[in-house]
Amino acid sequence: MRDEVDLLVPVKTLDRAKTRLTSATGGDPVSHAALALALAMDTVSAALKAPGVRRVVTITSDPAVASEMAALGVESVPEPPEPGLNEALRHGARTLGSSRIGALQADLPALRPDELQAALEAAHGRRAFVPDRQGTGTTLLLAAPGAELDPRFGVGSAGLHALTGALPLLGPWPSLRCDVDTEEDLRLALGLGLGTHTANALPAWTT
Repeated sequence: MRDEVDLLVPVKTLDRAKTRLTSATGGDPVSHAALALALAMDTVSAALKAPGVRRVVTITSDPAVASEMAALGVESVPEPPEPGLNEALRHGARTLGSSRIGALQADLPALRPDELQAALEAAHGRRAFVPDRQGTGTTLLLAAPGAELDPRFGVGSAGLHALTGALPLLGPWPSLRCDVDTEEDLRLALGLGLGTHTANALPAWTT
């Protein structure tokens, strides 16, 4: 039987999300919000297509995000009162109560389902994580079946997750490791192949 995982994808309110990408949309707040939403929608759309993913749940307090995710068939859980990404993930994990939980960053617009699936298989049911392309951050964290997620996202999260005993997964998965925080990251994701939502949000980049 396939060892399936439920993935949590945290998405900030769009006015707080991806503030370092404002230059990519010329500083226009409406276009910026559309880009932040597009990044999350492409990430979630790709994750839904990975055979080892049973379901995807977003953690967000933004009604626009929740509405668009519902259109994809994805449930949303409100952020908890306590601030911070790790608290949001702990809250989401408690809400789901699943046998196996994972956390996927919401800014992977070039994500390919086969790369995500390969990482899930490489974990072999162990606590594991995928570092970002710089090797310092984390794009995917997987709990062992029946165990807590224990997220340590933030500066140097790859090292922190390794210290908790999580296995680093270092396969040839460029789209899974290309999270987007800056324009440079976005251009690298463009080279890998942006998802439809992000491409539509950046017409000047993709024509």
